[in-house]
Amino acid sequence: MNLVIDVGNTYTKIGVFDKSKILYKNSFQQVDFKEVIQKVKTEYPSVTDAVISSVSNLQEDTIEHIKNSFNTLIIDHLVALPFKNLYETPQTLGIDRLALVTAAVSQFPGKDTLVIDAGTCITYDFKNKKEEYLGGSIAPGIKLRYRSLNDFTAKLPLLEIKAPKNLIGNSTEEAIHSGVIQGILHEINGVIEDYCNIYPDLTVILTGGDAHFLSKRLKNSIFATSNFLLEGLNHILAFNNNK
Repeated sequence: MNLVIDVGNTYTKIGVFDKSKILYKNSFQQVDFKEVIQKVKTEYPSVTDAVISSVSNLQEDTIEHIKNSFNTLIIDHLVALPFKNLYETPQTLGIDRLALVTAAVSQFPGKDTLVIDAGTCITYDFKNKKEEYLGGSIAPGIKLRYRSLNDFTAKLPLLEIKAPKNLIGNSTEEAIHSGVIQGILHEINGVIEDYCNIYPDLTVILTGGDAHFLSKRLKNSIFATSNFLLEGLNHILAFNNNK
């Protein structure tokens, strides 16, 4: 059994896998890391291997704690992957994006696939039917857009995510909700349409913390999944263990 660890900008997410089946998942802040890992060790004593993906700063003693408990793979840009990476600067490519593409290769082999990860940033990553990763794009996520309106203006308030009541906002708060949410929906729909014009049989995956909120409001046909990143990390671990 495998322990998959994804250290994000805000939260750490973990999953316990029996081969490709996820048995347990959790999301928590780094301060609770060792306590959560101890719980996993107690409740899932069959876990022998772990994989760590980090886009944040993970403390060295925490990494050593994992290494002392499991056979551990720490993912970097040199790790073996089940696809051809055509990104021009692979050393700058986020580990989370590598994992998402790996999940796409594993679950949608031989298909042109666009993975949209709606989190702190919204990332778009594309692999073709030849299992070549071509790259994608990075845009501000929902919360970043709300925060930027507050940070870079004198009087606009910082709001929580909320679906706008109408297209036309009749108050400052409603205008912000309309601008942020409608802007993101039009962006995502437009990006999908542009890809579909080039790759007509495109498969689209939507994942990340804001995927559920967005999926109900997007007009395009998509697969929405909350576990895609963890599944990709689990597949990277299995791929490297089988080499």
